[in-house]
Amino acid sequence: MIIESNRLILRNWKDEDINDLVEGLNNINVSKWMAGVPFPYTENDAKNFIEYTKTLDSKSKISLAIVLKENNKVIGGTEITNINTKDGTAGGGIWLNEEYQKNGYGTEAFSMKIKYAFDVLGLRRMENGYFPGNDKSERMQLKLGFKNEGIRRKKFLCLATNEYVDECITGLLKEEFVEFNVK
Repeated sequence: MIIESNRLILRNWKDEDINDLVEGLNNINVSKWMAGVPFPYTENDAKNFIEYTKTLDSKSKISLAIVLKENNKVIGGTEITNINTKDGTAGGGIWLNEEYQKNGYGTEAFSMKIKYAFDVLGLRRMENGYFPGNDKSERMQLKLGFKNEGIRRKKFLCLATNEYVDECITGLLKEEFVEFNVK
Protein backbone atom coordinates (compact mmCIF):
# COMPACT_ATOMS: atom_id res chain seq x y z
CA MET A 1 0.00 0.00 0.00
CA ILE A 2 1.21 3.51 -0.83
CA ILE A 3 -0.36 6.84 0.14
CA GLU A 4 1.50 9.86 -1.19
CA SER A 5 1.65 13.64 -0.75
CA ASN A 6 4.18 16.20 -2.00
CA ARG A 7 6.50 15.62 0.97
CA LEU A 8 5.64 12.18 2.34
CA ILE A 9 4.93 8.58 1.43
CA LEU A 10 3.04 6.22 3.73
CA ARG A 11 3.93 2.65 2.83
CA ASN A 12 4.32 -0.83 4.26
CA TRP A 13 7.37 -1.48 6.42
CA LYS A 14 10.44 -3.04 4.77
CA ASP A 15 13.45 -4.91 6.15
CA GLU A 16 15.70 -2.01 5.17
CA ASP A 17 13.79 0.28 7.57
CA ILE A 18 15.39 -1.29 10.65
CA ASN A 19 18.05 1.40 11.23
CA ASP A 20 15.58 4.28 10.80
CA LEU A 21 13.12 2.54 13.10
CA VAL A 22 15.73 2.13 15.83
CA GLU A 23 16.93 5.71 15.37
CA GLY A 24 13.39 7.05 15.77
CA LEU A 25 12.19 4.89 18.65
CA ASN A 26 15.37 4.51 20.71
CA ASN A 27 14.60 7.90 22.22
CA ILE A 28 12.78 8.20 25.54
CA ASN A 29 11.22 11.49 24.36
CA VAL A 30 9.37 9.46 21.71
CA SER A 31 8.88 6.05 23.33
CA LYS A 32 7.44 7.41 26.59
CA TRP A 33 4.30 8.44 24.70
CA MET A 34 3.65 4.94 23.33
CA ALA A 35 2.38 1.98 25.35
CA GLY A 36 3.98 -0.88 23.42
CA VAL A 37 7.46 0.48 22.71
CA PRO A 38 10.28 -0.49 25.07
CA PHE A 39 13.22 1.73 25.91
CA PRO A 40 15.91 1.18 24.96
CA TYR A 41 14.58 0.14 21.55
CA THR A 42 16.95 -2.31 19.87
CA GLU A 43 17.65 -3.63 16.39
CA ASN A 44 16.04 -6.89 17.46
CA ASP A 45 12.88 -5.00 18.52
CA ALA A 46 12.78 -3.38 15.07
CA LYS A 47 13.29 -6.71 13.26
CA ASN A 48 10.52 -8.33 15.29
CA PHE A 49 8.17 -5.41 14.62
CA ILE A 50 8.78 -5.46 10.88
CA GLU A 51 8.25 -9.23 10.76
CA TYR A 52 5.03 -8.77 12.73
CA THR A 53 3.73 -6.16 10.26
CA LYS A 54 4.16 -8.70 7.43
CA THR A 55 1.60 -10.96 9.14
CA LEU A 56 -1.12 -8.32 9.51
CA ASP A 57 -4.52 -8.79 7.92
CA SER A 58 -5.20 -5.40 6.31
CA LYS A 59 -8.91 -5.87 6.97
CA SER A 60 -8.30 -5.34 10.69
CA LYS A 61 -4.98 -3.47 11.00
CA ILE A 62 -2.68 -1.48 8.73
CA SER A 63 0.81 -0.41 9.84
CA LEU A 64 2.69 2.12 7.71
CA ALA A 65 6.11 3.72 7.64
CA ILE A 66 6.20 7.50 7.18
CA VAL A 67 8.87 8.24 4.56
CA LEU A 68 10.28 11.67 3.79
CA LYS A 69 10.42 11.87 -0.02
CA GLU A 70 13.43 14.21 -0.24
CA ASN A 71 15.83 11.59 1.14
CA ASN A 72 13.74 8.37 1.28
CA LYS A 73 14.19 8.27 5.06
CA VAL A 74 11.67 6.67 7.41
CA ILE A 75 10.85 9.41 9.93
CA GLY A 76 7.98 7.74 11.77
CA GLY A 77 5.09 5.35 11.69
CA THR A 78 1.30 5.30 11.82
CA GLU A 79 -1.40 2.67 12.03
CA ILE A 80 -5.06 2.09 11.39
CA THR A 81 -6.14 -0.41 14.04
CA ASN A 82 -9.29 -2.20 15.13
CA ILE A 83 -10.88 -1.68 11.71
CA ASN A 84 -14.58 -2.41 12.10
CA THR A 85 -16.39 -2.09 8.76
CA LYS A 86 -19.77 -3.01 10.30
CA ASP A 87 -19.70 -0.02 12.65
CA GLY A 88 -17.47 2.08 10.38
CA THR A 89 -14.82 2.71 13.01
CA ALA A 90 -11.08 2.33 13.53
CA GLY A 91 -8.32 3.64 15.73
CA GLY A 92 -4.59 4.09 15.45
CA GLY A 93 -1.82 6.41 16.43
CA ILE A 94 1.34 7.96 15.09
CA TRP A 95 4.92 8.55 16.15
CA LEU A 96 7.63 10.71 14.65
CA ASN A 97 11.40 10.71 15.05
CA GLU A 98 12.17 13.66 17.36
CA GLU A 99 14.60 15.12 14.79
CA TYR A 100 11.71 15.56 12.32
CA GLN A 101 9.10 17.02 14.66
CA LYS A 102 7.89 20.62 14.40
CA ASN A 103 7.81 20.57 10.57
CA GLY A 104 4.17 19.58 10.11
CA TYR A 105 5.10 16.04 9.03
CA GLY A 106 3.11 14.38 11.80
CA THR A 107 -0.06 16.34 11.08
CA GLU A 108 0.38 15.73 7.35
CA ALA A 109 0.88 11.98 7.77
CA PHE A 110 -1.98 11.64 10.25
CA SER A 111 -4.28 13.58 7.91
CA MET A 112 -3.28 11.30 5.00
CA LYS A 113 -4.08 8.23 7.09
CA ILE A 114 -7.45 9.60 8.21
CA LYS A 115 -8.41 10.59 4.66
CA TYR A 116 -7.55 7.05 3.52
CA ALA A 117 -9.67 5.55 6.33
CA PHE A 118 -12.67 7.72 5.44
CA ASP A 119 -12.41 7.78 1.64
CA VAL A 120 -10.98 4.36 0.79
CA LEU A 121 -12.02 2.16 3.71
CA GLY A 122 -15.39 3.90 3.94
CA LEU A 123 -15.20 4.46 7.69
CA ARG A 124 -17.25 7.11 9.50
CA ARG A 125 -15.37 7.51 12.80
CA MET A 126 -11.75 7.44 13.93
CA GLU A 127 -10.82 6.85 17.55
CA ASN A 128 -7.50 7.79 19.05
CA GLY A 129 -5.91 8.97 22.25
CA TYR A 130 -2.83 10.36 23.91
CA PHE A 131 -1.13 10.18 27.27
CA PRO A 132 -1.60 13.17 29.61
CA GLY A 133 1.25 15.61 29.07
CA ASN A 134 1.67 14.80 25.36
CA ASP A 135 0.61 18.28 24.31
CA LYS A 136 1.95 17.88 20.75
CA SER A 137 -0.32 14.91 20.12
CA GLU A 138 -3.32 16.62 21.66
CA ARG A 139 -2.79 19.80 19.60
CA MET A 140 -2.38 17.82 16.37
CA GLN A 141 -5.55 15.83 16.97
CA LEU A 142 -7.62 18.89 17.85
CA LYS A 143 -6.29 20.68 14.74
CA LEU A 144 -7.66 17.82 12.60
CA GLY A 145 -11.07 17.96 14.28
CA PHE A 146 -10.79 15.30 17.00
CA LYS A 147 -12.79 15.90 20.16
CA ASN A 148 -11.71 14.91 23.68
CA GLU A 149 -14.16 12.27 24.88
CA GLY A 150 -12.86 11.14 28.25
CA ILE A 151 -10.07 9.44 30.16
CA ARG A 152 -9.35 5.76 30.63
CA ARG A 153 -7.59 5.66 33.97
CA LYS A 154 -4.34 3.65 34.07
CA LYS A 155 -5.27 2.05 30.73
CA PHE A 156 -1.79 1.06 29.55
CA LEU A 157 1.48 -0.19 30.94
CA CYS A 158 4.01 1.99 29.12
CA LEU A 159 6.95 -0.30 28.36
CA ALA A 160 9.39 2.62 28.07
CA THR A 161 8.71 3.91 31.59
CA ASN A 162 7.29 0.76 33.21
CA GLU A 163 4.41 2.83 34.58
CA TYR A 164 0.66 2.54 34.18
CA VAL A 165 -0.63 5.58 32.34
CA ASP A 166 -3.99 7.16 31.68
CA GLU A 167 -5.25 7.51 28.12
CA CYS A 168 -7.08 10.65 27.05
CA ILE A 169 -9.62 9.37 24.52
CA THR A 170 -10.38 11.31 21.35
CA GLY A 171 -12.85 10.75 18.54
CA LEU A 172 -13.35 12.14 15.06
CA LEU A 173 -16.45 11.83 12.90
CA LYS A 174 -16.00 12.00 9.14
CA GLU A 175 -18.00 15.23 8.95
CA GLU A 176 -15.74 16.85 11.59
CA PHE A 177 -12.47 16.07 9.79
CA VAL A 178 -10.42 19.17 9.05
CA GLU A 179 -8.09 17.93 6.34
CA PHE A 180 -4.54 19.20 6.63
CA ASN A 181 -3.41 20.90 3.44
CA VAL A 182 -1.97 17.78 1.80
CA LYS A 183 -1.31 17.73 -1.93
